Amino acid sequence: MDIEAFYDADARRRPSAELELGTEWRDGQGVRYELNYVEDTGELYVIQEPPPHEWEDPFGGIHVNPATEADEKKMTVRVVANIQTVGQLHQVLDGWQEVMNEPNSAAWLADRLKAGGVAVGPG
Repeated sequence: MDIEAFYDADARRRPSAELELGTEWRDGQGVRYELNYVEDTGELYVIQEPPPHEWEDPFGGIHVNPATEADEKKMTVRVVANIQTVGQLHQVLDGWQEVMNEPNSAAWLADRLKAGGVAVGPG
């Protein structure tokens, strides 16, 4: 879904405080992600740049992208974890600032979310 549909889907999202946790996460195919946390819903979400035609994301989804020219410029939003508090968020993602700019840093992120028991599966 796009960012407007994401905010429209839950009235708590727009007025909530949000934490930005980096804009340069990358997966093994070089796809870039922005990472954000919505305090009122406990949602950790990524905004993902358009992927290549076929790829596997670090959160377990397999994708075939029959992209049109309009789709090739479209950023998508996906909730990747539910984390109850900002304290828990910082605990689960401890060290993210040092890892984010490394190659395939999104795999580190996915592993941390799974290990923390907060990851939301493909959907």
